[in-house]
Amino acid sequence: MTEDIDLPVSSAARVADPDEDITLDELRLAARNHGMPLEALDYDVTPVGLHYLLTHYDIPILDHPSWRLNIAGHVQHPLELDLAALQALPQVTQRVTLECAGNGRAKLLPRPVSQPWLDEAVGTADWTGTPLAPLLRRAGVASSAVDVVFTGADHGIERGIEQDYQRALPLEEVLRDDVLLAYAVNGQPLPPQHGAPVRLIVPGWYGMTQVKWLVRIDVIDTAFTGFQNAHAYRLKQAADDEGVPVTRIEPRALVRPPGFPDFQTRVRIVDRGVHELTGRAWSGHAPVTRVEVSADAGQTWADAVLGPDPEPYAWRAWRWTWEAGEPGRHTLCARATDAAGNVQPVEEPWNVQGMANNVIHRVPVLVR
Repeated sequence: MTEDIDLPVSSAARVADPDEDITLDELRLAARNHGMPLEALDYDVTPVGLHYLLTHYDIPILDHPSWRLNIAGHVQHPLELDLAALQALPQVTQRVTLECAGNGRAKLLPRPVSQPWLDEAVGTADWTGTPLAPLLRRAGVASSAVDVVFTGADHGIERGIEQDYQRALPLEEVLRDDVLLAYAVNGQPLPPQHGAPVRLIVPGWYGMTQVKWLVRIDVIDTAFTGFQNAHAYRLKQAADDEGVPVTRIEPRALVRPPGFPDFQTRVRIVDRGVHELTGRAWSGHAPVTRVEVSADAGQTWADAVLGPDPEPYAWRAWRWTWEAGEPGRHTLCARATDAAGNVQPVEEPWNVQGMANNVIHRVPVLVR
């Protein structure tokens, strides 16, 4: 359902005025959503309670016994499955790093007004479910099919448009073997905030694609023009630009902050001496093949030692030895390069919605 309504609700995407502070609306979003504390980079698999979370509307509380998933549209044999039928299908577990497309938005200048993410909108989990492609083949996808639309049970208003949360993918992406209908995470049933009873997992794509509280899958014979594809999640230089769609995760490396923090500023305190810096890096385009680290705000760089190759869409560990000899303020930085040649940029890639800002990670440190 999509309907234009005349209510005092959020306006079109805008950027903050030069001296505009974080708004109350942004604080409301920040109170509902949360990032992963960067010390959780120590974990290969992010504990569910520490995994980042973004919820567009309310968290729907679905009754599992009565829940149904309908697969319809341009198919020969529409399907309706309950949770037991879905769980009886072949089961797969995949380790996947998910990241919000708006990660890094709050660091842009001028600042796009929305959920004020810094660096923490990420997490890696073991998602368990059944591959979607065999179900679509069972339904008999028509030769005219173009896109596949995924509808969640969450419902709300965005920029004046009332809607169910819906995202679509091209058919060729949906038929990948690693696209899952997931009903468990880290060995436990999905909790309500992560899409119970069933959500979509599309490895390599930003988080907006991973539709939660999934209730319907529709095969259509035209390109989908719903709000979340056609207007939201697009790289635009102005609000009225058509832009290009946000798709796969851009390469990013994060530093696990060393030492201990100042409570409010989060500046790290370390003693003089040798420190092993660690972190994680990932990309939705190709495996990470290089991580570089700087201890002088990006003036000079050195290669980190990479950990073992992870599963194809999970983050990769790295480490680097830093000799902190000069007391005072320092800025640690990290950047990733993937096998396709994509490199994390030193300058922010600005756009009006604040999407895919994968600028290098900077961590301020005070050596005492």
